[in-house]
Amino acid sequence: MQTTTLSTTGEDASVRLMNPFMGRPPSNVAYATAWGRMLHGKSDEILGDGSLARFEGKVNLIFTSPPFPLNRKKRYGNETGESYIRWLCTFGPLFKKMLTPDGSIVIEMGNSWEPGSPVMSTLALRALLEFQSKNDLHLCQEFIWQNPAKLPSPAQWVNVERIRVKDSFTKLWWLSPNAKPKASNQRVLQEYSKSMKDLLKKGSYNAGKRPSEHDIGETSFLKNNGGAIPSNVLTYANTLASDAYQTYCRDNQFQLHPARMPSDLAKFFIKFLTEPGDIVLDPFGGSNTTGCAAEDLERFWISIEASEEYIKGSRGRFGDGITLDSFSVS
Repeated sequence: MQTTTLSTTGEDASVRLMNPFMGRPPSNVAYATAWGRMLHGKSDEILGDGSLARFEGKVNLIFTSPPFPLNRKKRYGNETGESYIRWLCTFGPLFKKMLTPDGSIVIEMGNSWEPGSPVMSTLALRALLEFQSKNDLHLCQEFIWQNPAKLPSPAQWVNVERIRVKDSFTKLWWLSPNAKPKASNQRVLQEYSKSMKDLLKKGSYNAGKRPSEHDIGETSFLKNNGGAIPSNVLTYANTLASDAYQTYCRDNQFQLHPARMPSDLAKFFIKFLTEPGDIVLDPFGGSNTTGCAAEDLERFWISIEASEEYIKGSRGRFGDGITLDSFSVS
């Protein structure tokens, strides 16, 4: 990398950011951009062998979706059963040493079902609880990502026997060693509803005491804060059929990652929990949705991925922005 500083163009265009990637990159860098690096290898080994020693205590957000705790093996390499809980917990000390004192960890965790039975497994919940308690982390808040476009599953119980409804959400746990980590909901305000816009325009409110015994004043809800505070239920349809990543993979015959999340989900947490120039780490990079989202928002990023195939495909997210490439396209 030749650039020592980068000028922002988004949230604060006056800021010039020091590039943390100056110097010779380590040998396990698969590719790099001006804003980040993709590292090839197992995340526990890379986080534990000193490859990222210079970033210890400097990462503001670890945002990741580890292989889900399914009760059967998947192609992308998940642990199963009780071994999954033990495996996940080993990452706690590795994650904590990377964080700033006010840094955050956000983990997306899907649901699983007991094999051959219409009964949900508690494995995901137990894994998150063990990870939180054994690593002395605060559960700052739990989020739900609801995907209205998700295909009906489990198919046997939803489509065939019709005794369950489709499972369309995953959990995201926001954790931190700090009870009050860096965060601002002002960075993720949503557009006001039509009724709120009408209320602000009208300039008056139906005041009085409610059945809940709350006493609402005439101007209680008339302050324009620039948008509505979002809830912890996030709805993003994962329906993108063709984008730069998918086109690149198809053109070069790379395997598409089977468990991609929408970019808007990653961007919500990156905006909520970091500022331009902060560092975001994804230890299970996959198709590098996190890195691309961070770069779009002018945050520095580090992603780690064990699969060379998925790394090669993820380069399609960055186009001409790649400044170092250790893998050939062929």
